[in-house]
Amino acid sequence: MKRRDDRGVVASYIPELARVDPGAFGMAVIDADGNLFEGGDSDTAFSIQSISKVFTLTLALGMVGDMLWRRVGREPSGTPFNSIVQLESERGIPRNPFINAGAIAVTDVILSGHKPREALGEILRFMRFLTDDPTIVIDEAVAASEQRTGFRNRALANYMKSFGVLDNPVDYTLGVYFHHCAIAMSCRQLAAAGRFLAHLGRSPVTGHAVVRPERARRINALMLTCGHYDGSGEFAYRVGLPGKSGVGGGILAIAPGKASIAVWSPGLDVSGNSHLGRIALETLTRRMGWSIFGA
Repeated sequence: MKRRDDRGVVASYIPELARVDPGAFGMAVIDADGNLFEGGDSDTAFSIQSISKVFTLTLALGMVGDMLWRRVGREPSGTPFNSIVQLESERGIPRNPFINAGAIAVTDVILSGHKPREALGEILRFMRFLTDDPTIVIDEAVAASEQRTGFRNRALANYMKSFGVLDNPVDYTLGVYFHHCAIAMSCRQLAAAGRFLAHLGRSPVTGHAVVRPERARRINALMLTCGHYDGSGEFAYRVGLPGKSGVGGGILAIAPGKASIAVWSPGLDVSGNSHLGRIALETLTRRMGWSIFGA
């Protein structure tokens, strides 16, 4: 992969992300038996950004169940991840939990009844539990960079607040949102965190159920249809797996019953998804016959 010149463009609207080496590339695969296959910069921590939305969605569903869908929809947006257009026409209800507005609404649910620091602690504990790794932390420099420059996210949050979609003070909700997007993980850790979604909601590490099988299937369905913003259809067409991207260049992909996969390449395509990451996953699923639509 390092021989390719078409690497995409590193996110620059978050200044701290603009400093990342555009030549980095890592990949990790954990199969159903727990075997780890990895290559490149698979042990280098990077900002997972919107991939955190998979895990905050899981937490919020655990807290309020299907009542969550009163605040956020389940349909593809077909618009950029930070668009305000649909909020204007749909009375402040975000189209799905993976666009920025939807993830802010989900974060508000997690925050309710907690102080911001407590809500962040809950999210971090969940990530450490899934990976069996207590070393996972928030990159405070990235979080501070997002807080300084997150003007569009503030606009989204304030617009939703005006329609009563958010219960908590906007600054509190955004503070938690910026910080969970700034969680730093390696491909190895991220693949471990996603394993419960590849195995009907059960953690292969502990044997305990993280979510019910039905909920795991539904989270995977949302990842397939909405996980790559306005590039979700292209990702489903090319890769054929549920997946969630982040503007830090990471992608978490799930091959149900087979493997959890994480890839990282910081250069993004026009939709804000890892360019080489998608190409690598397309190659992997084709060779392994892992597409959910058949070999």
